[in-house]
Amino acid sequence: MDFDFSPEQKQLKDQVRRYLADRCDSRAVRVILDGPEPYDRALWRGLGELGYLGASIPEADGGLGLGHLEACVIAEELGRAVAPVPWDSSIALVAECLAEAGTAAQRARWLPGLAAGRTVGALALAEGTGRLAAGSIRCTARAVAGGGTTLTGTKVAVADGDVADVAVVAALDAPGSVSLYLVPTDAPGVVRTAVSTIDPTRSHATIALDGAPAEPLGARGEGLARLERVLDRAAVLVAFAQLGGADRALESAVAYAQGRFAFGRPISLLRDRVAA
Repeated sequence: MDFDFSPEQKQLKDQVRRYLADRCDSRAVRVILDGPEPYDRALWRGLGELGYLGASIPEADGGLGLGHLEACVIAEELGRAVAPVPWDSSIALVAECLAEAGTAAQRARWLPGLAAGRTVGALALAEGTGRLAAGSIRCTARAVAGGGTTLTGTKVAVADGDVADVAVVAALDAPGSVSLYLVPTDAPGVVRTAVSTIDPTRSHATIALDGAPAEPLGARGEGLARLERVLDRAAVLVAFAQLGGADRALESAVAYAQGRFAFGRPISLLRDRVAA
């Protein structure tokens, strides 16, 4: 059984690697890491223009419709370059939530922007420490006159929450019943506060909701079940990104060891083996 990528997938992998090598070297990453910008906006738009962000987004929704394996190929190269872009929040999580549960109108409003790199998304789940469950959520949804819904509560440590245009929020619509909601972050009643974390490569925020208008995403009470499926797929994509980063680290370590000498001798036997 052949588990290798297809020739087309390998070609895609090479294309993404060349693009990132030209626009996302270590100096470019360091600019974002040490500077005031939370992510590389030009790189994000460029990835969208080339269609890489929309690999797993259906063509009808503005993406390429290639599939999740192609998205894994792209994720590996983004991880290899340590690309400072909100890919996992926007594509692996929010876009997947929309594809999983969004109405035609919701998909038309948000997915083309995510695929094109014009939009950033964030998944707002946690309200404290511990495993996500119905009992750990205090954010509540309330029906209002005219058929609308508002959310009240606070979400913490929201990755890319300070730069997101839209958030997918988990909230209680009844005791023990968790649903997902779409909240534009520029809506009234939404206050975002950037927070510092131990990971300077990602920006995070606290999102406070005080009667913020929201749209249900999917059927009522199905939030946790839908999240489980989305998070399972996202875990695979993030694993590919980590694999790419690990491969780059190993490559750099081997190259360093092959060029180092101690007491007049190379420190790595690999140097002679590779030369042979």
